Amino acid sequence: MKDSSSDGGTGPRPAGSRGRSRATGRVTLADVAALAGVSPITASRVVAGKTTVRPELAERVRAAVERLGYRPDPSARALASAKSSHVVVLIPLLSNTLFTELLEAVQDVMWEAGYPIFVGITQYRPEREAALLDSYLSHRPAGLILTGFDRSEAQRRLIEASRTPCVHVMELSGEPGVHCVGFSQTGAAQAVARHLLERGRRRIAFVGAQLDPRTLERAEGFRGVLRAAGCHDPRLEILDPRPSSAALGAEAFRRLVETHPDLDAVFFCNDDLAHGGLLEALRLGVPVPGRVSVVGFNDLPGNAQMLPALTSLRTPRREVGDAAARMLLRLMRGEPVDAPVVDLGFELKVRASS
Repeated sequence: MKDSSSDGGTGPRPAGSRGRSRATGRVTLADVAALAGVSPITASRVVAGKTTVRPELAERVRAAVERLGYRPDPSARALASAKSSHVVVLIPLLSNTLFTELLEAVQDVMWEAGYPIFVGITQYRPEREAALLDSYLSHRPAGLILTGFDRSEAQRRLIEASRTPCVHVMELSGEPGVHCVGFSQTGAAQAVARHLLERGRRRIAFVGAQLDPRTLERAEGFRGVLRAAGCHDPRLEILDPRPSSAALGAEAFRRLVETHPDLDAVFFCNDDLAHGGLLEALRLGVPVPGRVSVVGFNDLPGNAQMLPALTSLRTPRREVGDAAARMLLRLMRGEPVDAPVVDLGFELKVRASS
């Protein structure tokens, strides 16, 4: 039913009067209504996109919005609806291409749907993530995207109590009620180990940094395959809590070839580590893959340009971001989600280094 109130009787406010809230100086919905000569309820309906307002009244409201430069107050809208219009995304780092590609995919989907995103950087620190979650959830976000599952019971209760639709990325879980998009970190590392064994390598090292849960899952998957093949040697593992970097990869490669002359392969759990390892091999005159095969993880840009070109496990980070954002939209709209767990798999990109 069209709005047939007597809004049209008051007429628009004279051109020179631009009303603003006295307290904040912000243009309010009441100012828009007064300029358009309609009731605040009618103005609110038009701004909210309702189609029940007579076209001539709606046009007057839109003209007033444009003239006054009115923008809805997100905090007021959140109070009225018990939720805001933004989506929160928590990722470990912005300096890692893995997460920037994921974030860009989320942004693309949410932008088209009309949801701005707020980004929190946890720096792999549980206490930082806990503080970010507490802060962001107090603003009643419309949805939440989190990296992985490494959270305290208190954090899980906080998310559940907030009733905020939530999707986890980069890892998989079979727990009831959990929505997630990612791939098997363990399975990916197993694929790397099998590849190196098929190449005839037996003295295979593992280099991990940061030691977040995903790195530790890769280490365990890698170990399992080597144990089954009868060639696992814990002395060939370097697990360093420092941030992943090319410098750390170079340091690890140098230490391995100096202390284990029979080394014939290295699996670096991140590509930046592998880049450092390849550069150190050049400096030391260690032939790759003639003496030592090198494999990285994530297949970030630049791998094909390394010397030799780097074999790496490609992870579907952009696809993960896109699928997670679309899943979250369905949850936010109250629509059914056919598959709460989406496994996007991985691909081993074999190049000259192995």
